[in-house]
Amino acid sequence: MLALLHTSPVHVPVFDALRDTHHPALPLRHLVHEDLLARARRDGPDAVAAAVADVIAGAAADGADAVLCTCSTIGGVAEAAAGRAGVPVLRVDRPMCAAAARAERVMIVATVASTLEPTAALVREEARGREPRLRTLVVEDAWERFEAGDRDGYLDAVAAAVEGVRDADVVVLAQASMADAAARTRTALPVLSSPEPGLRAAAEAALSAGPAPADTTSDGTPASGPQPPVSPHPVA
Repeated sequence: MLALLHTSPVHVPVFDALRDTHHPALPLRHLVHEDLLARARRDGPDAVAAAVADVIAGAAADGADAVLCTCSTIGGVAEAAAGRAGVPVLRVDRPMCAAAARAERVMIVATVASTLEPTAALVREEARGREPRLRTLVVEDAWERFEAGDRDGYLDAVAAAVEGVRDADVVVLAQASMADAAARTRTALPVLSSPEPGLRAAAEAALSAGPAPADTTSDGTPASGPQPPVSPHPVA
């Protein structure tokens, strides 16, 4: 089972849909803690490190084989909690940032300013000694639309900002909530988002750490006979 730590309930259907399409046998448990992002924005990610570690440890105690943090702002403190939890803990934006780090000029676009530095630091880390030229852009007023429930207005604002990007080789959408804006742009630049590659990495970690799937034997060979369906865990 893979547990997902969200700071907004809007991520739940996004990751359920990705699971249904790409990892149908993987049960998910969604843990939604909106207060963590609010506190991290106000006081910095380190201010919520203990609370994040408690949530992750609880998920592991409840049977999670791995935990995926879908919030870029607190992703770093989530990864740091892996030792205490005893299970793999992944941040959703690491695979995206690893892909971006191969480019020379990277534009990081966010709707929450607190996301910029964690994302930039992760791109630098994944560059592994190279020094890509990073620039950042906050889409003004977009987050207010998100908080008001205006999803189309939010995504349109992000898409418009992306279409205005120049002098970049790749655009990074720093928050998982921004992912669907990529399909609304007509830019020729690659636009990277985190949910699909992040879930793929977490699914691999969970399946590697967990027991053999129900349709295989302990040595990995297929078992005979029909298998019961797998149902996702409810939102917590």
